[in-house]
Amino acid sequence: MYFCKNYKIMKLIADSGSTKTHWYIKETNKHIFTKGYNPYFESTEEIKLSINLELLPQIEKEKIQEIEFYGAGCSAEKKHIVENALKEIFSATKIIVESDLLGAARALSNDEESIVCILGTGSNSCLFDGKKIIKNISPGGFILGDEGSGAVLGKLFISDLLKNQIEPELTDLFRNEYPELSTPSIIDAVYRKPFPNRFLAQFSKFIHTHRNHTYCKTLLHNHFSAFFSRCITQYNRNDLPIHFVGSIAYYFKEELLESAQKYGYQIKKIQKDPIC
Repeated sequence: MYFCKNYKIMKLIADSGSTKTHWYIKETNKHIFTKGYNPYFESTEEIKLSINLELLPQIEKEKIQEIEFYGAGCSAEKKHIVENALKEIFSATKIIVESDLLGAARALSNDEESIVCILGTGSNSCLFDGKKIIKNISPGGFILGDEGSGAVLGKLFISDLLKNQIEPELTDLFRNEYPELSTPSIIDAVYRKPFPNRFLAQFSKFIHTHRNHTYCKTLLHNHFSAFFSRCITQYNRNDLPIHFVGSIAYYFKEELLESAQKYGYQIKKIQKDPIC
């Protein structure tokens, strides 16, 4: 796998989603976790501050000679925000910033042509030729897209909750688990506070706990069906293996496998994290 190659120099590798960043130093087998960084929502200064507070106390930054950072939101137009933060902190001779989708493709595909997908707080997918991404259906974010993601799963659930579309039994279980959440507080978290995608994604844990409930079964079936129908089928390549990475794919693998079978796709790998 891409992230497991042996390197002769000290290299810092990062996989960053909208919720957390997994940093890894192969030479010392050191794994570090910090908050996630998305340049669509954070500035260079905000990213620098977090790295200084969370990452640097746990590493010897002067020994880092190369950095490979794969992150959510690190498009060609936005990746300079993360790149500038890293360059201002580290004196590494080589700093590469690319999308988390490319990182996932390199980690899971074994350099073979395949469809690679991310299902975490957000979602994404691509057609990968073994070396580069040759087609990508725009994820759209949790408002316009992100089908299959934790944020959209939570959004659908909360929307049904506020509209009284969930059975009283399940509603009571939710209210007991989240007694602090009133309708005004939910509206405030979604429309006024930062990172509403993280707020909504947290409810995927509740859905997982009660995934055998009739409502949750139907919700998950429709959720993953939307991902396949709106994203994956557009590649027109159900002859290729399909790989998934991310917490939603990992914890809802049974439901994901059912949807894949329905649409005629063969899932080869499902990993929680691209860094092994």
